[in-house]
Amino acid sequence: MDTKTLVNRPTAVKLLDTIFDYLTRIARERNIDKILRLIADFGRDVVSADRCTVWLLDESKNILWTRVAHGVDRIEIPRDKGIAGVVATTGNPLIINDPYSDPRFDKEVDKKTGYRTYGIIALPIRDSAGKMIGVVQVLNSLTPLKKFTKKDQQHLVLAASYAGNQLAAVLLQEEIDNTQKEIIFTLAETGEMRSKETGNHVKRVAEYSRLLSLLYGLSDTEALLLKTASPLHDIGKIAIADSILLKPGPLTNEEHNIMKGHTNLGYDMLKHSDRTVFKAAADIALHHHEKWDGTGYPGKIKGENISLYGRITAIADVFDALASPRVYKEPWNRDRIIETFKADSGTHFDPELTALFIDNFEQFWHINLSLTDDRH
Repeated sequence: MDTKTLVNRPTAVKLLDTIFDYLTRIARERNIDKILRLIADFGRDVVSADRCTVWLLDESKNILWTRVAHGVDRIEIPRDKGIAGVVATTGNPLIINDPYSDPRFDKEVDKKTGYRTYGIIALPIRDSAGKMIGVVQVLNSLTPLKKFTKKDQQHLVLAASYAGNQLAAVLLQEEIDNTQKEIIFTLAETGEMRSKETGNHVKRVAEYSRLLSLLYGLSDTEALLLKTASPLHDIGKIAIADSILLKPGPLTNEEHNIMKGHTNLGYDMLKHSDRTVFKAAADIALHHHEKWDGTGYPGKIKGENISLYGRITAIADVFDALASPRVYKEPWNRDRIIETFKADSGTHFDPELTALFIDNFEQFWHINLSLTDDRH
């Protein structure tokens, strides 16, 4: 056990203060990792325990897994393994104050972490319909008796029941968000592959855009939004005729003008959605070929009148085109790429964003190398 000062169980007033404090914080939170951390802290504090683990049930894989466990990294266990597995299987809470004498206790985690478990409360977390979605497990009472009691279990049940509904809602929203992201990437990859673009182009552009957003000082939420939306920058190419899109030779002026129309086409496809991610994607589709000096297309917009998301995606898109192999060229080396961006800073690209890109070039280069294409 970590060296800690033993504490008394919270009084009724302190317990209520603790509950209302955590419930307020959990109700405001929408990030699943932060909610899991809050629930783990909630469980630990409400019974004066040393550690708390929040296990989530994945019925498709028949496992329990955790991203939040005090003192350990993410782990997965079979649904029927250990004390958490017993609770997940039976749906009944457990108090065990001598786990090493209980054959159901799995000692492997203690062996891996060097931790010594001498007390456990574990109970199911359920949603509003009563469906089990996970297990909360607290370890090692910090009270003078160093033992968990039925009263501790009641307090933990109270914490779990309040937190369960909010956790279920956020898990559902995360599933919806992940499905939306998967649809966006699939749609974007379909469009890029139709135009003979390399397979991981949209994934790299997404990662470059997120990184540059964070370097610029945007919030994690905005950076994630841009990462999700930027793969649709060229979605308008879906509406370009094959005779132009796949033409092996140079385009005529008329064909080139039609090709440039993919920006407006992409915007028109996406602009009617009320979803934030598609509004951002529409903005990016329209602006990612505008240039800082006003010579770009489709609107010849200049400087900061070009949307920030469009300016960021423009750098990400051009960098990937230069750094990646194409049927008509070999990838450029890093020095040539950097010199090109230096030369085009203030004309093609936003100079502040370009400086951030160049100053942190190795991070972008690493992304490019980590998402290489299977086909050239």
